[in-house]
Amino acid sequence: MNIQATAQIFTEELQAISDMAKNFASKELVAKREENDHYPFGELFTETIKNASDVGFYGVNLPAEYGGTGMGYSALSSILENLSMADASMAGIIFTNAAAIEIINQASRDTDCSALYNMLSAKEALPIAFSSFTGIGEMEIPGASEKGEITGRINFLCLGGISRYAVLPARESTHGARISYYILDLDKHGIKKSEPVYSLGLHACPGVDVFLEKVPAILIGLSGKGIKYFQSMQSHLSLGAAALSLGILKGSFMEALQYTKDRFQGGRQIINWSEVRMILANMAIEIQAGQSCLAAACNELENGVTEWEKTACAIAIHVAEMACRATVDGVQLLGGNGYMKDYGQEKRMRDAHQAQCLLGMAPVRKMELIDLIIKESQ
Repeated sequence: MNIQATAQIFTEELQAISDMAKNFASKELVAKREENDHYPFGELFTETIKNASDVGFYGVNLPAEYGGTGMGYSALSSILENLSMADASMAGIIFTNAAAIEIINQASRDTDCSALYNMLSAKEALPIAFSSFTGIGEMEIPGASEKGEITGRINFLCLGGISRYAVLPARESTHGARISYYILDLDKHGIKKSEPVYSLGLHACPGVDVFLEKVPAILIGLSGKGIKYFQSMQSHLSLGAAALSLGILKGSFMEALQYTKDRFQGGRQIINWSEVRMILANMAIEIQAGQSCLAAACNELENGVTEWEKTACAIAIHVAEMACRATVDGVQLLGGNGYMKDYGQEKRMRDAHQAQCLLGMAPVRKMELIDLIIKESQ
């Protein structure tokens, strides 16, 4: 099979995944977006979380031989973008699970992780809990004994209240500066969980504070390689973070566009006012720029272009910032209705700011990027 034919098949598979994500969002998310956002003061959409597993969304970056699809990061980005247009909370759950799996994927380059993959291929093993809204250098990290028992606290462990397993870092007791990643069973004795933490956005992607007391865990990969695994995962999943933010931005634009076409003021459609059109134009430009950047970054990753990691990091930060700005405009275009939960614009604004913290705070990631560039220039 020639390269052109292979590329065509890959494109068709990506389109099929995109269509599946759109259909899932239409059937499962749109109608109950406002209701789902009430969590933790309302019910969690557990049936929808289960249905996402049934269609394979949690196995996108899980190797095919262990029950995943192995489609890679372009497919993951497509899913996250299309779901976030409707409700980014579901995308946040899929992203968190993918980040946890990616830690294992990176560790599998150093050691045999087949036992861990077999564990995750069991029924109801996915999604996995992970601290997806913080960088490894920003979090309180528990300690690990020589026996592999974890003691300490993890703040805002995303999906910690609903998942069977969690992937988390721990400092070795014999070498306090060395950090390793472990996987543990959240049903084990010695674990206490807080009530769901009420976050700014992505309410239905819940997190809890977890307290651990000598909880047995399994080492992932090599000891002391936790920072390396996190940084590799961060580079790969930055594309997913950018796609999630882009989806929020697109959803905000489509809502504002439809609203301004439907509403009249002074005997004219709102969309015919030049000020409104200018705001819409700015949002549309940012969407086109974001799409182009994300497509270029996915292409660099898939083709192994040198220094694709810098591109992925920069795009994740940039698209997230664009989404934060544009969703504010999306609220303003609806006037007072923009702050009403009925339309979803205020939710998208909150979700965009919450998503900006995926894999670490934006200012910290910016400083890490420029530090790397300065170091390489010397």
